[in-house]
Amino acid sequence: MGAGRPFKLDVKDRFLMLLIYYRLYITYTLAGFLFDLDQSNVCRDIQKVEPLIRNCLPIPQKLYNITKRLKTPDGVERYFPAGFLAFINCTEQQMPRPVDNKRKKNFYSGKKKKHTVKTRLMVNNRGFIIHKTDHQKGRMYDYDIYKENRPTTPKQVVNVFDLGYLGTEKDFPS
Repeated sequence: MGAGRPFKLDVKDRFLMLLIYYRLYITYTLAGFLFDLDQSNVCRDIQKVEPLIRNCLPIPQKLYNITKRLKTPDGVERYFPAGFLAFINCTEQQMPRPVDNKRKKNFYSGKKKKHTVKTRLMVNNRGFIIHKTDHQKGRMYDYDIYKENRPTTPKQVVNVFDLGYLGTEKDFPS
């Protein structure tokens, strides 16, 4: 028929995988485990089947196909209507253990007891990611990452921090 590698799953199973993926919001890794596929094959299968299914069934679409960096206070205010909250926190992602001893020390997180990278996110109360920092060393404190790269928010937006940011209001009054 056509060129290329044949799919491991038939169309019914790929359709079922797509429905489970969208209904349960599982990772590609879990879907791969459930359907005995590699996660890259799960991604490829979903990308091939999704446009066909979208014509027949209402499937949730991505809110934005292209992300934009908000550069002006006016642009930020569009995403933060008056009186809204901004939640600020860091997330840690595990990384392979570095070979170099200096990198081992810099990326080791005492909190997670693993080698990690940290990323700080600012999310509004509707769940949109408004600000994201580049990866930082896992050893860094959340507050130090905040000091290096503080996001600007409009005056009417209330920033909500966790305990990793104690002293932020005192050091950086709005």
